[in-house]
Amino acid sequence: MTKNIIKLAALPSVFGLVALSFSVKDTAESTAYSTEGLELHYTVPSVDEVDHVALEKKNLANPGNSFAGFKEALGFKESQNDYKRINQFGYLGRYQFGRSTLLLLGVNDTDEFINSPVLQEKAFIANASRNKWVLRKDIKRFNGKVINGVRITESGILAAAHLAGPGSVKRYLRSGGVEGFRDAFGTSIKSYLRKFAGYDVSFIQPDKFAKVDLDS
Repeated sequence: MTKNIIKLAALPSVFGLVALSFSVKDTAESTAYSTEGLELHYTVPSVDEVDHVALEKKNLANPGNSFAGFKEALGFKESQNDYKRINQFGYLGRYQFGRSTLLLLGVNDTDEFINSPVLQEKAFIANASRNKWVLRKDIKRFNGKVINGVRITESGILAAAHLAGPGSVKRYLRSGGVEGFRDAFGTSIKSYLRKFAGYDVSFIQPDKFAKVDLDS
C-alpha cells in the first residue's frame, strides 16, 4: 500500500516534466519560425519583369481564357506546342512563323530562332502587336458582330491575322465574309475566328513598328 502511495505521489512530477519539455520545444520552434525583427516586403512582379515562357508555365495549370490560354491554344493548333517544329513549307517553331515575317520583326537568324523558345515568344508578341495596330479600326468596328455565323472577337481577329495576315483578315471582315482565305492545309479565317474567340488579349498593345528585342 505504501509503495502505491509513493508511486501516485510521483505522478504529478512526471507529468510536470513532460509538460515542461513540450513547452520548451514549442518555444524553440516558434522562435525558429518567428518573423519578429525581420523586414518583410511583399511585391507582385509586373508582366515586364517576368519572361513570357515562365509566365506561361505559371498560368498553364488553369489558363482558361487568359492570354496564356490564348497562346497555348494557338500554339497547339499550329505545332502541338513544339518549338522545334519545321513543316514541309518551311514554317518555323511553336507558332509556325514564315521567314518573311521573321525578317519584318527583326529576326534574321532562323537557326537561333528555332532553338530559342524565349525568342519565339518575343516574336509572337511583336507580331501580334503589329497586327493589332493594322487591325485596330476593324477590331473596334466588328467586335461583337456576327459574320458567317461566327461572333467576332478581338482574340479571334488576332488569331486569324496570325494565320492569314492582317490584310486578309481586313478584307474578310469588310466584305462581310465574302472574301475568304485558306492556307495550304485548307484552314480558313472563319475557323480561326471561331476557334480562338473570347480570349483576353488586352495584354497586346498595338505597335506599328514592333520588333523583337534580341538583346534582352
